[in-house]
Formats: sequence, structure tokens, C-alpha cells
Amino acid sequence: MRVSVMITSRNRSADLVRTCARVELLNPEPYEVLITADGCTDDTVEVVKEVFPHARLIVNQTGRGSVASRDHMMREAKGELVFALDDDSYPEQANALELIGKCFAENPKLAVLHFPQRTDEYPDTLTQTDFGQSRLTRTFANSGAVLRRDVYLSLPGFESRFFHMYEEPDYALQCVAAGYEILYHPGITIRHHFSGATRNEIRNHHRHSRNELWSVWLRCPFPQFLAVGAYRLLSQLGYARKRGLDWVLREPVWWWQALQGVGFCLKKRRPVAWKMYRKWLSHG
Repeated sequence: MRVSVMITSRNRSADLVRTCARVELLNPEPYEVLITADGCTDDTVEVVKEVFPHARLIVNQTGRGSVASRDHMMREAKGELVFALDDDSYPEQANALELIGKCFAENPKLAVLHFPQRTDEYPDTLTQTDFGQSRLTRTFANSGAVLRRDVYLSLPGFESRFFHMYEEPDYALQCVAAGYEILYHPGITIRHHFSGATRNEIRNHHRHSRNELWSVWLRCPFPQFLAVGAYRLLSQLGYARKRGLDWVLREPVWWWQALQGVGFCLKKRRPVAWKMYRKWLSHG
């Protein structure tokens, strides 16, 4: 099976160079590498053209967000499988693509395969050797996951309005509801340097919370979406309380952002059967 690699980047050219250098060491090599420079104001575009001229470079002059960028690359890719990476993450095993191809060939219901990450965000993982057993899950991380492209094209896919955050669990829900599987596989590990550049914790919390609630409005059937939506709001408020009073006082920022998307959610609403929604919730 042909494997495309897709990477979206914004103003982290040094991280991108390191990741692409590691991708070039993969054996077998990927069928193609797609890179989206999303509203970059640094030297990312020039660096990619000079150092990785064979990559398919997509340039968003104005930032569209990582979600829209990945959705576009999923639709542009030519491989049957698409390996999603961040500009600061890459597989540690040189034969990763061979192992990935076998997993998908053996399981036609497999929609997403994802892997444990050694990340600077959680230093203990850098030396961890046991990442547990393979298991079905309800989400994954686009910093190290492989998606079956024909399944993606048959579903709504990543919701571009999300801009950044939460596209993974929302897409995993779509897959489970359609009878496909999301599988965690510890046979491959991802090195995620988790660059601090361009990251903003509270902004990401607001985007994650808003998009999580939008996902409920888009996918959860009536009347259950009332209870599920209330639970999501309260759980995010609980998280903010753990981070401090300043976070709590700023929670209404994302509440207002969420309300601004009510019309969009109603227009695009495609609820799944409660039985399948509950099945998705039951996965770890």
C-alpha cells in the first residue's frame, strides 16, 4: 500500500527540517511527502524549496489552521494510507511504513492506526519501554497517526471550522459510527519534541473546549446531546479550576465562541445513532 506523509507547519522551520530529515531515512520510503506552510512568516517556504525540493509544498498565505490544512492534504494525497505528523514529530523505527502496511492489509476495518509518543511534554515517556498492548480507542493524535484515505473520503472528515484542536476525536467518532476501528499500536513509537514555539496553552484549551462542544452539537443525537453537552461544559470548567482562578474567569471566552457557531452546527448537523455514539464513548 502506498503511504503518503503529510505535515502542517507554522513558523517552525528548524523543527520541520529535523522532521523531514528523519522522514527521508524511512525504508521503505514514503510514496510522497506533502507539507503545508500555514500562514508562515518565517523562512519555512524557502527552506522547504531548498532542502526538500521533492516535497509537495502547499502554501497558505493566510493561516487556515492545522485542521483545514490536514483536510486539504488528505484530499490531495495519492497514497492509500496517509501518515499524519507534526513538524516536530516523526517515527523512531526506520521500517515503520512496512509495519504500517501490514497492519492495514490484515484489517480492512482499520481506519486509523496510531502510536505511543516519546514527548518532551511528558518527560517520563522519553525513557519508557513498555507502552502497553494494542487496543481500540476513541481518539488519536495527528502528530503520529496513519489514516486510510478511502475511509476518510467517505466521511465528513476533519471539520475545517475547528481551525485547531479536537479534529481527531471528532473524526474517530465518525469512523466508529460507520463501523470502522481506531487502533493504538505500540509496535511503533513517535518521537515528539513538542516545540513550545507558537503554542499558547489557554488559547488551545479554549479551542479544544469549543470544538468539543461543537462536535456534540454536530454528531450527538437528540435528546442525549443536551446531557452530553452539559457534561462537556462542566468538565472543561473543572479543568480550568485546576489551572487557577485566571483560567476560570476566562472560560466565558470560549462559551461565547461556541455560541457563535450554533448556526453552523445546525446546518451541518449529522447525528449518529446513540448506540454507536455510546460505543465510541466506551472506548478508552
